[in-house]
Amino acid sequence: YARADQARSGLLPQVSATAGYQKTTANFIARPGAVPGTAATTNSGSRLSFFNFFNSSISANQLIWDFGQTSGRYKAAKMLGEAQENNERSVSLQIDNTLRAAFFLARANRELVVVAQEAADNFGKHLEQIQGFVEVGTRPEIDLAQARADLANARSQLIDAQNNYLIAKAQLNQAMGVIGPTDYEVADESLAPVSGEESPLDALSNEAMKGRPELVALDEQIRAQLQTVSAIKGAYGPTLDATAGATQGGTRIDDLGWNLSVGVTLTWQIYQGGFTTAQVHEAEATAGQLAAQLDLLRQQVRFDVEQASLAVRAAKAVIEADRETVVNARDRLRLAEGRYETGVGSAIELGDAQVALTTAEAQTVQAENRLSTARAQLLRALGRQ
Repeated sequence: YARADQARSGLLPQVSATAGYQKTTANFIARPGAVPGTAATTNSGSRLSFFNFFNSSISANQLIWDFGQTSGRYKAAKMLGEAQENNERSVSLQIDNTLRAAFFLARANRELVVVAQEAADNFGKHLEQIQGFVEVGTRPEIDLAQARADLANARSQLIDAQNNYLIAKAQLNQAMGVIGPTDYEVADESLAPVSGEESPLDALSNEAMKGRPELVALDEQIRAQLQTVSAIKGAYGPTLDATAGATQGGTRIDDLGWNLSVGVTLTWQIYQGGFTTAQVHEAEATAGQLAAQLDLLRQQVRFDVEQASLAVRAAKAVIEADRETVVNARDRLRLAEGRYETGVGSAIELGDAQVALTTAEAQTVQAENRLSTARAQLLRALGRQ
């Protein structure tokens, strides 16, 4: 609100004081139109004699009325201050959303490390089992080669998952504004359901129209601009000021003469070549531009809400399907392991079953991440903290 305080200063009394000292000559120089006798006596002989001259003054000026020019600018500046507060809140909401997204991404990558580790462990167990079968001659050596290749691939995927986790934690540090190491573990937390996330789109959109700080800020800017238009139009009228002052001066500081004055001043810029009219047109055009931006922003807000709401619903549905896929993949792996132990199944079948389980678990982790991220986006779209 610093600019509002600046604008308000014009409504308050303006007081100024001056003081001066001069070392000056006192020769009189006649000007055309001076009294002849005086001119004749003073033009003869200028002297290089110096005198001290002291002077000081204090004056006060108070605006009485200017047809809303100063008060209008003060109101407009105050509205812009309120708009700035809402812009700051909008930035805060965006920071929250970015931080949540970074956290959930890091959490998902941590879970993917667990999935990759379990897959590598299982492939290692399969390798030991297959190696025993090959040694006793119940399985061909190609099964052992396949098992070793599967384990090597699983270890490679584990390394990638661990590296992605470290990168995600570095991104989380950046989002938090932390300069430090990543030797910590991300908590296993997800975002709770958003209140009203299953509500109809119109209800969610209406809430966003009232709660999004960007909309409030832009509306305040429009009001401020219209107030500015009104203030500019005040320049068509006169300005009335009250003045008061005191002066003193003389050649000796202990013997100064003084005067007092009070008065009123009426100033009216009758014609400025269309300057005020041009200012009004410019301010009105700016107000129209802001109104168009507000319409576009309302459309964007509704789209944000609809997109986030649909993402939440889709992620919830996908999670249910992915969890069922994990159950089936675990059952498939169990059956494949049993078939291989009895000599019915093949190493390829066993490896495919393990890959299917790993893929299903990874998809479930990604779906849970998408759900938490979508809920965070819905909070942002609704203007909630």
